[in-house]
Amino acid sequence: MNTAIETPAIPDAGATALVSGAVVLDEFVEARGPWSAVVAAGDVLTIVDLEGNQAVDCLLYAAADTTVRYSAPATIAAQQSIVLTTGSVLRADTGAPLMTVVADEVGVHDTIGGACSQESNTLRYGQHTREQHACVENFLIEGSRWGLGKRDLVSNINWFMNVPVNPDGALGIVDGLSAPGKRVALRADVDTLVLVSNCPQVNNPCNGFNPTPVRMIVTRPEASL
Repeated sequence: MNTAIETPAIPDAGATALVSGAVVLDEFVEARGPWSAVVAAGDVLTIVDLEGNQAVDCLLYAAADTTVRYSAPATIAAQQSIVLTTGSVLRADTGAPLMTVVADEVGVHDTIGGACSQESNTLRYGQHTREQHACVENFLIEGSRWGLGKRDLVSNINWFMNVPVNPDGALGIVDGLSAPGKRVALRADVDTLVLVSNCPQVNNPCNGFNPTPVRMIVTRPEASL
């Protein structure tokens, strides 16, 4: 007798989002894949690390003028910290806020580790990695949908990625502090184009050597309706 295999139920988006409200968008980003969307001012993007230990590389642009984009130096200088968590304001190169971290279940997200590329993979890990897909390629593919090119890429955010700084100033890329189902929520302070690479890296522990999917949920809080 055949036994039916039950498909696990997908948790409700409204209940999964860290900030409640009407669900505007609910999408899954495949392992190693790119994603993008414009998050309207006042809406909240919840990023869900579905299986844990998955780095999510991210770039932000003002939707009305993509020459205004996320700046790691401006963000770090304003908050006097190299890590992001609840209360961190993600600032543009003009100093203006693009998004604010309004809730965080992990506590440490990276601003300085950068994005992997085919070139950096080859330099760090050897010629056999030359053809491996990387975050820069994801950004270029997805960014082209919005008229963005290589000159529009800047230092990015790495959600869920753990990059400690050693006493001698050297950076480490180590196992993440996240776990299955952990979330971070970002409120858009202006209409913001969010560009994501669900990191394909398999040569260091940033993804536990096993890239996995993530979930992107946008809610519109009651106060903004």
